[in-house]
Order: sequence, then C-alpha cells, then structure tokens
Amino acid sequence: MSRLDEDQAQDIVFVDLKGKTAMADGLFVASGRSHRHVGAIADHLLRALKDNGYGKARVEGMPHCDWVLIDTGDVIIHLFRPEVRAFYNIEKIWAVDAPHRTPAS
Repeated sequence: MSRLDEDQAQDIVFVDLKGKTAMADGLFVASGRSHRHVGAIADHLLRALKDNGYGKARVEGMPHCDWVLIDTGDVIIHLFRPEVRAFYNIEKIWAVDAPHRTPAS
C-alpha cells in the first residue's frame, strides 16, 4: 500500500485472509512513531480512500490514535503506536499458518 509508504508508516505487514474468514480479504498492520504520526497516517489514508471511491470506510480510534482501525469492507487497516502494537500483537492472531503472513511491499 503505497500511501502507507509515503507517510513513512513502519513495519508494514499484509495478512492474506482469503479463504480464512468472511470478514475481509486481507488486512494491513502498520505502526506510526507517535499519536500524531498515527493520526496523520490515518487522515491521509482516509482522504486517499475517499478520493478513490471508498468514502464509506468505517473508522475507530481516531480521537486517541493509539490504535486506529479503518474498515473498507474488503480490507482492514490497523495503525498502531509501536508499544500498543507490541501489547496486542494482532499479527499473532492470524499467524496460525505463517505462509499467509507476508511483509507488504
């Protein structure tokens, strides 16, 4: 996801969920350096989604920006501060069979 790269999101991971759950086809997990960085990444991503016709994305966590979840329907994006990401370790939930977890490029 180039928008995440452009905003200097860190440790971007894509988890392919096709055939594993009906909730989404995949999810991105990325970190920002601070509350402000996570909020800026989320804001820029939401604007880009809206500009590309995905304006109805659901968003959770924007006021605090510890963990922002953006649900576009087919893809879910989790943006974390590093210590919050380490605490919840959301990638581990989907790491039952490692082949579906790949670094995003």
